[in-house]
Amino acid sequence: MTNDLYKQLVNRKTKLSLTGLGYVGMPIAVAFAEKVDVIGFDLNAEKIALYRRGIDPTHEEGDDAIRRTSVDFTSDPARLREAKFHIVAVPTPVNPDHTPDLGPLKSASRLLGRNLTPGSVVVFESTVYPGVTEDICTPILEQESGLVCGRDFKVGYSPERINPGDREHRLAKIKKVVSGMDAETLDCVARVYGLVVDAGVYRAESIRVAEAAKVIENCQRDINIAFMNELSIIFNRMGIDTKSVLEAAGTKWNFLKFQPGLVGGHCIGVDPYYLTYKAEMLGYHSQIILAGRRINDDMGKYVAENCVKNLIAAGRNMQDARVAILGFTFKENCPDTRNTRVIDIVNELRNYFINPVVADPVADAAEAKRLYGIEFIDLDDIRNMDAVILAVAHDAFKSLAPADMNRFFAPGRKVLLDIKGIFSRSDFEDAEYLYWRL
Repeated sequence: MTNDLYKQLVNRKTKLSLTGLGYVGMPIAVAFAEKVDVIGFDLNAEKIALYRRGIDPTHEEGDDAIRRTSVDFTSDPARLREAKFHIVAVPTPVNPDHTPDLGPLKSASRLLGRNLTPGSVVVFESTVYPGVTEDICTPILEQESGLVCGRDFKVGYSPERINPGDREHRLAKIKKVVSGMDAETLDCVARVYGLVVDAGVYRAESIRVAEAAKVIENCQRDINIAFMNELSIIFNRMGIDTKSVLEAAGTKWNFLKFQPGLVGGHCIGVDPYYLTYKAEMLGYHSQIILAGRRINDDMGKYVAENCVKNLIAAGRNMQDARVAILGFTFKENCPDTRNTRVIDIVNELRNYFINPVVADPVADAAEAKRLYGIEFIDLDDIRNMDAVILAVAHDAFKSLAPADMNRFFAPGRKVLLDIKGIFSRSDFEDAEYLYWRL
């Protein structure tokens, strides 16, 4: 069954579908459209309308690429019946209590199941804990389609590794982990992804191994960043500049060059909870992973507290203190504000009766308003501030010098919190700023 599917795709006798056209799914669809016929499906009709008009709301590929692509964008699920190779790339967030929210993945599985035809291969890309593809998604596909997995259709898993906003590490340049329910499916999945991944594919021995490999990639980064954040807290109490320490330690060949910071987004700040949730189901309570999560989840509060301390040290009146935050997205040069941890700084400052203004020329303003009730102001409208927090290292901010920053402040001692450490400490201290960074 799957042996012929690769040939049918490259000969354009059948189509590939991509369900979920966000920051991950859309670049995959565009890449495959260079090689095979692609149906790009998303339930969000407004998003589909933008793609059809040649507009890329994610900024991952750019408007020119969307105008050129042959992807057949649709919000009609019935169009999925035209495809035999299906990729599902929908979000896997967590609930407020940090338990996995598999709702989007289950919904996508139900919708695809209703439109699944015999002879299909379904590959999931969403980050999950080991077992979700075979124990949760596959039964849904069977129930909705009336088909039998292994006889009428096959499943595989190939975890996404796209880094939103990263112009260097793109789909084609990152080795792709692929897996299948059997050897035949694995071979098909590997050959199909090989069409678009120049870096090659790694054939995992099972779907569960591939699921586990993905989830620990981000657990590892989360733990390492948590260590840097804890060091920052310690060195701050010692009066030592953490960035200077890391630069000195980084001269050793095997020192891991992580940096302290806010940990948000859909991967690093979320995926560890998927693994620890599964561990809890099996009777094991995570020690290291959850400890790292607690540190990282508290960093917004820590930044806000240090903002208040520095305002007091600068002699500012706390009753009417004015604070501006530069940057609101979960990472630099990316418009995505979902699961941004900058909101933690905002909320903690409000506990001190400080209502900060926020400016972000890169962020999706409509999304920030809808999700958080945050309305951005223009950089040119920032005036008479007592403190400025540079929260996201957008390229648009990196060229700001003390002379540029001066216009943001009211007369008196200026407080600058450079969370990502993108500025020169000496430049701002020479300009008589009270400068602080993680």
